[in-house]
Amino acid sequence: MLKGKNAVITGSTSGIGEGYARALAAEGCNVMINGFGDKSEIETLRSALESEHGIKCLYHGADMTKPDQITDMIATANKEFGGIDILINNAGIQHVAPIEEFPVDKWDAIIAINMSSAFHTIRNVIPIMKKGGWGRIVNTASAHALVASPNKSAYVTAKHGIAGLTKTAALEVARDNITVNAICPGYVWTPLVEKQIPDTAKTRGMSEQEVIDDVMLASAATKKFTTIEQVAALAVFLCSDAAENITGSLQSIDGGWTAQ
Repeated sequence: MLKGKNAVITGSTSGIGEGYARALAAEGCNVMINGFGDKSEIETLRSALESEHGIKCLYHGADMTKPDQITDMIATANKEFGGIDILINNAGIQHVAPIEEFPVDKWDAIIAINMSSAFHTIRNVIPIMKKGGWGRIVNTASAHALVASPNKSAYVTAKHGIAGLTKTAALEVARDNITVNAICPGYVWTPLVEKQIPDTAKTRGMSEQEVIDDVMLASAATKKFTTIEQVAALAVFLCSDAAENITGSLQSIDGGWTAQ
């Protein structure tokens, strides 16, 4: 379905981002992965995607807090692939604390990585997609783009910002055969979520199991974590021709959390 297309995926060396990369590669899409981590593990992932799916996989270590590095990443992908058809913004970090105790450096980093980086990738990739006459931009938002939770001021602010950026960009490129959508997962079992559990337990004075049952899945009607594979499958659909008239949307995949 996406054979021969070229994609850039930020924050894709683990978790949901890695899931996106694997799903797009399985569809025959060339991918550029990005993110931090052990160099040998990243190379193992990169080479595996190439060998398993017969696609070209590149790695760029751009720091998502650095606009010049983001610009270089997009330019490199465009040069190496000969165009960019798909952009998935997924880079993200988390910190949990009450507003009055929230470290300023953590606020700045979350806003930069979770929100501003998407602006910088989008502003660089739109001219390339316009030139190619086709494009799909998918932003990883969150149920927290639609509702809030305590002690997550920076994360909720950034994800609400992603929702607004998605809608605005979609309207600007609606006549250019480019769609812009956001996926809004509930809790997905990833390293980010797993790391969040002890922090939330400490902040709220709860056990880690109580955090899972009474915080993370409290609002999910299904009482299930969303899987990485489910999120990735939704992204593949949004990149398909079947989704050509879906743009500016916030696609919830949250077990019924925001339906209540």
